[in-house]
Amino acid sequence: GVENPVFEPPSPSSQRKSSPITASAGAGASTAVAEGPCGWGRCAPKALQLCNNPEGYLTAYSLLAIFQGTVVNGLINVSISTIEKRYELNSSLTGLVSASYDIAFCVLSLFVSFFGERGHKPRWLAFSAFMLGLGSLIFSLPHFSSGKYQYGAKLEDTCQNPGTSFTNFTCTASTKSSLPKYLYVFILGQLLLGIGGTPLYTLGTTFIDDSVPRHKSSLYIGIGYAMSLLGPAIGYVVGGQLLNIYIDIQIPESTKMDLGDPRWLGAWWIAFLACFFAICLLALPFSCFPKHLPGTATIQVEKVSETHYDGSDLFVETNNIGKSFKDFPVALLILLKNPVLMTLIIASSSEALVATGFATFLPKVIENQFGKTSSVSATLGGLVLIPAAALGQLISGILVSKCKMDCKGIIKFMIGTCSVAILLNTVFLFAKCGNEPFAGVSEAYNGTGTLYNLTAPCNANCSCLHSMYYPVCGRDEVQYFSPCFAGCASGLFNNMKKTYYNCSCVGKSKRENESEDFLYEAISGKCPTQCKLLPLFLTSFFFAVFFTFMAVTPTTVAILR
Repeated sequence: GVENPVFEPPSPSSQRKSSPITASAGAGASTAVAEGPCGWGRCAPKALQLCNNPEGYLTAYSLLAIFQGTVVNGLINVSISTIEKRYELNSSLTGLVSASYDIAFCVLSLFVSFFGERGHKPRWLAFSAFMLGLGSLIFSLPHFSSGKYQYGAKLEDTCQNPGTSFTNFTCTASTKSSLPKYLYVFILGQLLLGIGGTPLYTLGTTFIDDSVPRHKSSLYIGIGYAMSLLGPAIGYVVGGQLLNIYIDIQIPESTKMDLGDPRWLGAWWIAFLACFFAICLLALPFSCFPKHLPGTATIQVEKVSETHYDGSDLFVETNNIGKSFKDFPVALLILLKNPVLMTLIIASSSEALVATGFATFLPKVIENQFGKTSSVSATLGGLVLIPAAALGQLISGILVSKCKMDCKGIIKFMIGTCSVAILLNTVFLFAKCGNEPFAGVSEAYNGTGTLYNLTAPCNANCSCLHSMYYPVCGRDEVQYFSPCFAGCASGLFNNMKKTYYNCSCVGKSKRENESEDFLYEAISGKCPTQCKLLPLFLTSFFFAVFFTFMAVTPTTVAILR
């Protein structure tokens, strides 16, 4: 046992060749066959052989990653509020819809990775494309089976006469709506999308690593990951524009409805239907790739193993671990005992937690801290997040590739980028603004009423709805919950902005010159903030996101090593 490599001390300098494909002469012969031409059986056109290389595969992989990001991280996020209104779902239920993708991914990723590792990975990617397309189709089906959109009477946003109540518009139907049952269709669509996304980011990434030399792997993976970030950007832009189209395409002639009408619902389903056709077409190029790209066997022989040397690789080879499902618990246990791998996984999970928080709540931070509208906040958030994340992943991949870093060098590089990101994230501590005056929340109604109570003597007879949040800014530079709570009796549109008059709760203007001849008493929207820190916040946050995502590609490469 003394000469057994298991009992030798770990040696980082030991040059152990990694040749999982050509472990024997027989394996080498089978690999030569598996490295066959690009095509379908005997049908292998010469034109397709131009794509039978890592660059051709990376192009197909990037396109599929773009469409996956478009649907899962773009269109669904844009459409979720419209789906809530159309199918009478609350936020907790739509949250379940959003989480269904991650549930499917987490449950299946281990099994797909285990069985797909020794299988035909490009065909797994073809299956991935088909499932992503099918999930997109299923997600759009409720629109076609739920009938025409039935809208109600328009709610008036101004103060009504004491005898008039908003309850006149309340639905009195005794039959229970069947629309909420479509929740299960949306969950099924998301589960199918999760099934489709699993091979893409497990087997798809490892296929790149298997097919290119070690020093080029980070560059190819960085390009693929950067392309995947274009998906959410495309989804937000395309999905947002389609929401300007009426949900049933043609607006009924019996009503006058525009984008500003609370009853307006956009055509959320069109993009999902288009993605179904586009993604299913991508299954064709993946199905024509061979099991291994030409030259893979040579590349694998030349690679040097950088795994944590605890004897597990010899144990796996001796006992032929990974051939059957019975080996799954043993394979999982070996990975769980690998300290370097587990710390890398904890690090990447922490990075994902931060990145998810950025993507979800950055627009809300901008909206509430700096007084911007939801559309402007979403645009600014996208302009910061998408370029910074894409550049971070791409540049880190280039640096790791050009410097030919080994596993230990990659981990040191990650520590450096994460440390800089932590320092830059302190921007949240100093680049922030105080709350603007809000009647009934942060201050009383012009000296009347009480704090934390939206109702005051000036609007007590207006029958205002607490569920209808439509902020207005008074000439006294105080924000009000809605025109009704501001006591405004009338309003009209003026240059795309609605102005309100005869507002009993709004005080006089705080500006000396405008107190007498102010053109209106309140205007729709939040009051403009006096805070000037937004440019500093966005600049610092751009670099915080940049350095945070610089660790993503190196982390993936280090885990593969």
